[in-house]
Order: sequence, then C-alpha cells, then structure tokens
Amino acid sequence: MPKRERVMRMSVEQPLWRALTAYRLLTMLYAVGLFATAYDEYDHAGVAIVYYVVLFVWTLATLPRVQSAAACTKRFLAVDLAIALTGILLTPLAANDQHIHNGGPTLPSIWTAGSVLAYAIKGGWRWAAFASTPVAAANLIERGAPARDTVHNVILVWVASIAIGYVVEVARASERTLARALEIEAATRERERLARDIHDGVLQVLAMVQRRGAVIGGEAAELGRMAGEQEVALRTLVSGGLVPISRVSEDAAEGAVVRAVEEPSYDEDGPVDLRVLLAPYAAAKVSFAEPGAAVLLPRPAARELAAAVGAALDNVRRHAGEDARAWILVEDEPDEVVVTVRDDGPGIPEGRLAQAEGEGRLGVALSIRGRLRDLGGSAELISVPGQGTEVELKVPKDAKAGHR
Repeated sequence: MPKRERVMRMSVEQPLWRALTAYRLLTMLYAVGLFATAYDEYDHAGVAIVYYVVLFVWTLATLPRVQSAAACTKRFLAVDLAIALTGILLTPLAANDQHIHNGGPTLPSIWTAGSVLAYAIKGGWRWAAFASTPVAAANLIERGAPARDTVHNVILVWVASIAIGYVVEVARASERTLARALEIEAATRERERLARDIHDGVLQVLAMVQRRGAVIGGEAAELGRMAGEQEVALRTLVSGGLVPISRVSEDAAEGAVVRAVEEPSYDEDGPVDLRVLLAPYAAAKVSFAEPGAAVLLPRPAARELAAAVGAALDNVRRHAGEDARAWILVEDEPDEVVVTVRDDGPGIPEGRLAQAEGEGRLGVALSIRGRLRDLGGSAELISVPGQGTEVELKVPKDAKAGHR
C-alpha cells in the first residue's frame, strides 16, 4: 500500500496580503475622490488626470500580485514604489502653491503606504526601512521644507511599516516553530505505532526463536543467539531518540508546510549524534545506556570515537570469550563526552599490556589510545584480574580528527 503524504499549510501572513489588496483598491479610490473634491486647487489638472488613469489601471491590473509573497516579486515592488514616488513628485506640477502651502495631499495620497507595506510584508522590517526612505525624501521635496505635518506623516509611515515588517518576521518564525512541533509530534506517533506493531509481531518471534534455540542446542542454539542479537538491535532502533525526526519545515507562498517525515541529510563536517553511531553495537550480550538527549560531536570525531568503542568490544570478544557480557555507557558532560566500555571477563593480568606492546601487538595502543590521542582526548584502561576490564574514553566536544 503506497504511503500517504498529508500536507498541512499554515500562514498568519496570508491575511495580511488580503488586507493589503483591499487597502490598495480603497486608497486608490480615495485618492481619486480627494482630487475630485479639490479640483479647483489644481492648475494643471490634466497632469493629475493622466496620473490617476495610470494609477487606476496599475492598481486593478496588479491585484493578483499582492495576494501572496510568491507573486509579489522584487521587480513588481520596484515599479510600484516608482509609481508612488512619481505621483508625490508630480504634485507640485499639478497643484497650485496654495494647495502645497496648506499641506494638501499628494496625488497618490495614502496609496503610497500600500507600496511600503508590500515591502514590509514581503521582506520584513529591513525592506520596509529601505522603501520608507525614498518616500520620506520625496515628501520633503514635494513640500520644499520640512513642515510639521509632513514630518509627522513621514515618521508615521516609517514607524508603521517597520513595525509591520518586524511582526511579519516574528510570525514567520512562529510558523516554522509550530510546523517543526507538528512534525515532531507526527514522527513520535508514527514511531510509537511502529514500535507497537513490531513488539506484537517481530520482537516476540525473535524472542521465541532465541529461547527455543537455547533449549534445542546445536545449530539451533547459534540461530537463537543471532535472533537474540537482532531482537536487541531492532528494539534499539524503534526506541525513542535515535530516529532523526524530520527535515526543517519549508516556507512556501501559502506559509509553513508540514510534509511527510523523512531523514535529513547531514553536513559531512557538521555535528552528529554519537548515539546513532553507537546504537548498532548493542546486541544480546552488549547493553547500551545513553542520555535522553542527543550527544553531538563533530562527525569526524564521532566516527573515530565509535571506532575506538568497536575496537574495545573486539578486545572483549577476543580475550574475554564469546560468553562475556559488555556494557556501553555514554555520558554527556558540559565540556566533554565520556564513553565507558566494561565487561565481566577475567580481566587483564598486570603487565600484560606492556608485554603485548613489546611483542608488537598494538591493538589497544593504536586502535584505542591512538585514536583518542589524535582527537585531543584520552583513553584509560582499568582491569582487575577476575573482575573484568573497563575502558574509559574521553573526547572534548570541540574535538577534530587529526588534532594534536
């Protein structure tokens, strides 16, 4: 049965675009109405009429452009702002001096604010500040002097547009956070569902094979042992924390989008969760204890540390026997990561490691201590005859492979 993909779209930004569409239409009609009521104050009414014809056609033709962030392109914003600035600068040519002296409205009037608000909704407060600046300059040029009412209007448009742009940025960040939370919730539910199904079926079968194999003996015992190892590995896989939750939500024209969960692709040199690399070592006779949160290390350092853990487990199998049990403990300290590998084998006789190095067998020296030394960390081996062996690996969190 093919996997279904449920897509949810969220956008607190979309109502702003709809409001801007209505604002541009209403303010265009308002500007034309102001001109009609003050027709006598225009010495060159023909200039104003031509401009309003252009403004009317442009506003109606571009209504689809201000209905979403995707449709509102940079080129459109630039032309729209240019039309607003042209109308402001044409006002002294169309109106008489009395109109200008009395602080009469410019040709586009408050329609100009719609152009600035489009910048704010599209790009945030920085875009709003960018668009407000030429509008302020054009208004000062139109009046010829920084009159009180002009300065008031300029500051009002500036502050309002920047505030709206900032609110839009906060809203977008909130959408991404909410989308991420919904993705995590969906992934957690799916993980729990898979865990229930696997527990009710596969894990029980593997556990039964392990028990029956141990009773029958012979080749069945080996099959049972392998089934036990697969049971532990599968149980670790479906447990919480080790499955990457999902990729980051994306921003589309409709807002934040939550899609089906998928594993992210990690940066080759970016941090990686050490638990993911150590989890495969868990088996029927190897217990793995981890923190509840991710244990992040640079990827090269995490790989080297995991390889050192693998070498320590190889030594357990080689020297303590196949029946020996081992434990892996991961501790996430503020400045370093500590991984302890302990077994219940017979231990290492005193002086045996030095003797092995003298004989040219450098497994512990090179595979474990050498790797940790290159990372700027340390490896300490504690062994008491008859009480097993413990290897403590410490790596600083800023470790890099090849560190000296």
